[in-house]
Amino acid sequence: MFARKATDDESVVTSMAAIPANVETDKQPPMSVPFRHFVVGLAFLLGGGLVGLLAPFGALPGQAMLVHLHLLLAGWVCITIMGAMTQFVPVWSGTTLHSERLSALQLWLVTAGLFGFATSLLLGLYELLPVFGGTMLAGFWMFVYNVGRTLLGSRPWDVTERHFAVALGFVLVLTVFGLLLALGYTHPILAGLPFDRTDLRTAHATLAVFGAVLTTVFGALYQLGTMFTQSDLRGIDMPLKRVEEIGYPVGVVVLATGRLFESSTMAHIGALLVVAGLFAFGIILARRLTGATVEWNPMLRRYAVVAASMIAWASLTVPVWIADPLSSESLFGAPSAMYLLLFGVIGFVVLGTLYHIVPFIIWVHRYSDMLGLADVPMIDDLYDDRLATVDFVALLSGFALLVIAEPLSLPRAVTALGGTLSLVGFVVFVGNIVMVIRNHGPSSVSSILLPQVSGQVGDSDEQPLDAPE
Repeated sequence: MFARKATDDESVVTSMAAIPANVETDKQPPMSVPFRHFVVGLAFLLGGGLVGLLAPFGALPGQAMLVHLHLLLAGWVCITIMGAMTQFVPVWSGTTLHSERLSALQLWLVTAGLFGFATSLLLGLYELLPVFGGTMLAGFWMFVYNVGRTLLGSRPWDVTERHFAVALGFVLVLTVFGLLLALGYTHPILAGLPFDRTDLRTAHATLAVFGAVLTTVFGALYQLGTMFTQSDLRGIDMPLKRVEEIGYPVGVVVLATGRLFESSTMAHIGALLVVAGLFAFGIILARRLTGATVEWNPMLRRYAVVAASMIAWASLTVPVWIADPLSSESLFGAPSAMYLLLFGVIGFVVLGTLYHIVPFIIWVHRYSDMLGLADVPMIDDLYDDRLATVDFVALLSGFALLVIAEPLSLPRAVTALGGTLSLVGFVVFVGNIVMVIRNHGPSSVSSILLPQVSGQVGDSDEQPLDAPE
């Protein structure tokens, strides 16, 4: 199923050894389609990190922490997921993307909507929130339709495709909830309904983080875990997989419903299923990493943080959610474990994945046809190892300080240091990825975002590989 790993005397790229033979790279859309999403997502990452650093000190007006969460989750994480799904669903499913035009439009709708939404929250322009919220909803629904139609071209679905289909369903519901919350700032639309604004907000957040984002993460890691550790599920992995694949999405639905209608019984059942699913997947991922037969790289090191964070989050959250899964303080699990989930799991999995998929896409488009004809770099040679080490150390240090600051009641200066180190790590990471695009991509970052700048109305990766950079 896997190509053999290259030795130092071979001209085969080592990283390509982990790619299954049934992955059809000729099915992928043009390079500029996912790259536009990735570059925009990186901009939101830096913006969200800066807002998160300044917000605790009152340096920003309005609802800065809400803006911080939306820039990172709806901006960086979700836009990156949109780009990754648009790229890899056709590859994994052996079909073609339903519409490249829709994939471009979905990005700009979400981007414009989120930028306006964040600005309105900061400036208190609440009357504009429904406009920008509706724009975001249109972009996300366009993404759901485009990827959903693409998935329908593949049967039967494997474990990754099943997770992606469920995640798309979560996106549909959570965006409706989000628009209702935006309308609620200026219109009494919830009057007479069996839930209030707080209930709707907690259900929306539950579906966003545990539903759309983590379900997508699990689905992708089932594939990426196999591809990049060259290990298979074994032993207890199979029953753990059933716990996650069946129990986890059911748990998310039940937990969100319980929170929406303030049903303690439903919330308790859903909470336990969610914790069990996350813990089970954390064990699966840890076992894949310990069984890896390839050399460790920036992606696998970051996945190790993900696995450890999943297990630690579940362990800390169990007693808290048993006590009260409806408390606003335990929205994302134990208060002391919030950074474990949002930074350790979601943040590091996106960071680790981008360290492979950006160089991989460029390598396939620029160098794959040259194998055997000329010396080509390895995928892992496209980025700077030293910068990858710097950003990992900065991010891991900042993450560790943020995790321990609240439980140990450390001074605010510790939290500030953790945020600063994290922002430094994000900046170095973004710089490293952008240099990969600039140094090895067949077009510039600006022409990927705006192809017309270079005179190309279509996708910019159609120029010859030997064209001048």
